[in-house]
Amino acid sequence: MYRIDRFNELAKIVAEKRPVNAPMEPRRMTADEKDALLAQFHPDYKQGEFSELKVGPNKGGKVPTQLAELLQAHSRISADSVDLSAPDYDTDVLIIGGGGAGASAAIEADDAGVRSMIVTKLRIGDANTMMAEGGIQAADKPNDSPAIHYVDAFGGGHFAAKPELVAKLVTKAPECILWLNKLGVEFDKEPDGTMVTTHGGGTSRKRMHAAKDYSGAEIMRTLRDEVINRGIPVIDFTAAIEIILDKTGKAAGAVLMNMETKELLVARAKTVIIATGGAGRLHYQGFPTSNHYGATADGLILGYRAGAKLLYADTLQYHPTGTAYPEQIFGALVTEKVRSLGAKLVNIDGEVFMHPLETRDVTAASIIRECTERGKGIKTDQGVGVWLDTPMIEYKNGEGTIEKRIPAMLRMFGKYGIDIRKEPILVYPTLHYQNGGLDIDTYGVTGVENLYAAGEVAGGIHGRNRLMGNSLLDVIVFGRNAGIYAAAKAKETAVPEGLTLEHIAAFDNELDAAGITTDIVSPKLLPDYARRDK
Repeated sequence: MYRIDRFNELAKIVAEKRPVNAPMEPRRMTADEKDALLAQFHPDYKQGEFSELKVGPNKGGKVPTQLAELLQAHSRISADSVDLSAPDYDTDVLIIGGGGAGASAAIEADDAGVRSMIVTKLRIGDANTMMAEGGIQAADKPNDSPAIHYVDAFGGGHFAAKPELVAKLVTKAPECILWLNKLGVEFDKEPDGTMVTTHGGGTSRKRMHAAKDYSGAEIMRTLRDEVINRGIPVIDFTAAIEIILDKTGKAAGAVLMNMETKELLVARAKTVIIATGGAGRLHYQGFPTSNHYGATADGLILGYRAGAKLLYADTLQYHPTGTAYPEQIFGALVTEKVRSLGAKLVNIDGEVFMHPLETRDVTAASIIRECTERGKGIKTDQGVGVWLDTPMIEYKNGEGTIEKRIPAMLRMFGKYGIDIRKEPILVYPTLHYQNGGLDIDTYGVTGVENLYAAGEVAGGIHGRNRLMGNSLLDVIVFGRNAGIYAAAKAKETAVPEGLTLEHIAAFDNELDAAGITTDIVSPKLLPDYARRDK
């Protein structure tokens, strides 16, 4: 049964106020109001949830406590436990990660005529790319431009992004849409072939391109098929557990571990691309997550221990609308597209308490405030939430809109007896995106020569907050970017010699010198959900 009687009573309040709420849209907050709200309610501002790093390139900086434990852990291997003299794999470009960024990089490297290889601890496509729903931004309409897109993205990230990375993101966006369209992505289009575009939170133009509400799955399907059809080698169920360096300190491959047999393998490469995605499965601050099963910050650990610096690793995106009920899909993403189509956030009294298209950090903080300080959330067995009034979509746009535009949402809730065309749903912020990551330049290079990063694992593109649709865009723009430049560098790089893992012992020495004693090894690879009786 969907809801107890009390829930039905509360849902009736929402329905009764729907005619009043339809034209109602609270004003957008001022910059000062947003800053005050974030400082008091956004999880990124809870100082007690962060730890200062005592070793490594970011020594003295703060990161989430769970991440600090992994960054300052021991390697899974020692330098003398692996024979580097006879590599099991030899390639020009080694790509770690089988999501959208890794696949895009492999396609571009293949176009450049070099050998590339993808290694992924699950299967190709098991990635946050597949989980993305709402769409991908690109300023390709007559009333828009990359310059306007730049202002939206830079401002939405609190002006903290690296300007040159934002510039690349927005200027390459239209080209990427065309590239994906040519590869076969089934974007939503008008009968005459014109792309359908919608608004996203924090955007001043309708530039969200989508494939219903399974945009990431459609993009990943297309990229995966392209990789497979080209015959690009994919080594699945095999995790990278350490970056290999050469005698001059350049990236020269990775130590791999078969996830089933635990066999250690060596992959030698002229250049290496880390495209391992995010960290939602670390469940920072106890939040649920919308992330896929393997999102455990592996790339951050691999890069950091090899000497690459992190940027904005202390900032995460808590998507404002994660599922708060039912428990079977607790934390699952409710795409922002639901709000862009007209659904509004409503409290226990049936009041629309904020503008539906504020930026994600502001929206998440507003929901948390409504449920805590104001006490106007709706309690569930798992916690608390607010209403997302989905029937408002068809109230405003006509019957059939939900089935046409967000069918995945309709099906997801329908499995549990919830018809989002007729009933509001309960939502609360869920851990969604890693705003920071490995610091890169416009070529995708980290602080370690021949080591590149792309996709969610890279930092600096979004600043301290990300707008909807810029993650799928980031994945494509910087995935392709890393593939192009890593391939070019590989062409002028000799086969690495003097392969070494000496940096493992050097890092352990740093831990000892800092007085850090730990039994933890990293990367984590998979989350631990084992039930343990006390």
